[in-house]
Amino acid sequence: MISSLAVLPPFILLDQLLQSWLLEDIGRGDHTTQSLLSQGKIQRQAKWIAKTPGVIAGLPIAARVFQLLDENISFQIHANEGEYCQQGQVITQMYGSLDALLMGERVALNLAMRLSGIATLSRQYAEKIADLPTKFVDTRKTTPGLRILEKYATQVGGAINHRMGLDDAVMIKDNHIAAAGGIAEAISRIRERIPYPLTIEVETETLEQVQAAIDHRADIIMLDNMPLDMMREAVQMIRSVDMRIKIEASGNITLESIRAVAETGVDYISSSAPVTQSKWLDLSMKIQ
Repeated sequence: MISSLAVLPPFILLDQLLQSWLLEDIGRGDHTTQSLLSQGKIQRQAKWIAKTPGVIAGLPIAARVFQLLDENISFQIHANEGEYCQQGQVITQMYGSLDALLMGERVALNLAMRLSGIATLSRQYAEKIADLPTKFVDTRKTTPGLRILEKYATQVGGAINHRMGLDDAVMIKDNHIAAAGGIAEAISRIRERIPYPLTIEVETETLEQVQAAIDHRADIIMLDNMPLDMMREAVQMIRSVDMRIKIEASGNITLESIRAVAETGVDYISSSAPVTQSKWLDLSMKIQ
């Protein structure tokens, strides 16, 4: 069983996103709800049901969506973040003004379904190597505007976050190497200019590039799209020189291949699949 160490982003950061998404959906007003409920406030109870099994993520965020519309809405969560829920399971119940429940329904459900789908596929990847020391890591291949939430969802599923943005760490990729004229030149020029706490990661595709990254003291060496035999040799090269260098494998990682990659001895395996290939988990809201 994978335990979730996810940390919910603070609402001082999330509220502006949630408010903008509510404004996008409501526009100049919810003509259906406001016309139907023009006689005054009506209080109702509602519940969310999982229509397909999967890992739940995003319920505290969904609760916040409704509370931005009406701070008096009661939102009772019956499934913890990271819990695997069965089809037909009631995952939350809420009580409050019917207009707020109806106006917030789509934004709240969309977010929870998207995040739960990501958490579900992240769990499948993480569980494949749960008994090995290698850790499963996400990437920056995220939806613009949703990165902080999508990366939260991968954590809920059992993954570890890679850098959140370009300012978190240095990653020297193939295009940077080409622009600099080689790994040696790229590392030297970057190391002179970056703040001292930042780590330097280098993407490598050949054993020659691995050796160059070792020689110029990269903190993390990524083995990108390497065959397993070459990856094992690269791991041995790195470990024989400096056990402190972290090793990451990446490129076309699948549920079928991830365990074999982990068995080469790498520290991390990164993949965008939980974000780019996951299906939304089907959830529905029913008014009582």
